[in-house]
Amino acid sequence: MQENVTWIEYPHQQTSPGVLAAPRRPERDLMAKWLKLVKGKEALILLIMLLGLWSLIAQFAGGQHRYLFPSPVVTARALGASLPELLRGTYSSFLILAPGYLLAVVMGIIWGILVGTTEWLQRAFNPFARVAAPVPPTIYIPYAIALMATFRASAIFVVFIGAFWPIFLNTAAGAAAVPLRYRDNARILGLSRFEYLWRIVFPSSLPHSFSGMGVGLALSFILLTVAELFGANAGLGRFVQYYADFADYPRMVAGIIYTGLITFLSMELLEKIKRRALFWVR
Repeated sequence: MQENVTWIEYPHQQTSPGVLAAPRRPERDLMAKWLKLVKGKEALILLIMLLGLWSLIAQFAGGQHRYLFPSPVVTARALGASLPELLRGTYSSFLILAPGYLLAVVMGIIWGILVGTTEWLQRAFNPFARVAAPVPPTIYIPYAIALMATFRASAIFVVFIGAFWPIFLNTAAGAAAVPLRYRDNARILGLSRFEYLWRIVFPSSLPHSFSGMGVGLALSFILLTVAELFGANAGLGRFVQYYADFADYPRMVAGIIYTGLITFLSMELLEKIKRRALFWVR
């Protein structure tokens, strides 16, 4: 005897014989389509929301506070008008940032590798590092300005101090984490001390070094702008301070946004260099 089989079909859905399928929920389909649409655009959506909130604050700020909250349109006009001056300030700031940061990278990596692989250096230097590293580098700014011959030299010194400690500490931790069997294998292969540090320890500790370099770069921008508030004649920090003194808040806000953009681009450049250098890390 042949059994009768009933097929039950819903739109866009086919079921197996004899199985009742639950109807699809429209709200779930709508949510899935929305998530698929915004995937990868979350940062852009957040930026649009922040601009909208900014516009609302600027629109409804009353009395004397209205001038303190320039709208995005007014700020964009001020940014366009101030762009030549901001570009000159960027050049002046990087004349301070680049030497101090690059020197911190070189010294932090070299000294971190030596301390991380030498026990007596660890015993001698680690107590000093525990005391000196937590000291906020901004404390050195007034004394460095008074001590150094020029403002640029003092600002480079402060940037160096701020970037050195995170790079050194991360590199030293990475060098100390290299397995001892690597050292033993290097001895068996007849590698010299320099070859062992260059070919084995340096590549192994490089991911830790880049982590410290990212933190050091962010601190360098902070210290640079703070130092420029004290006595610079040009620079990004000086631009913001100058127009704040004259209550030109659209230009001041434009300078803050521009400084954030330059910092973001610098961090992205470092991240790109990191991906190229650490091609074996995925």
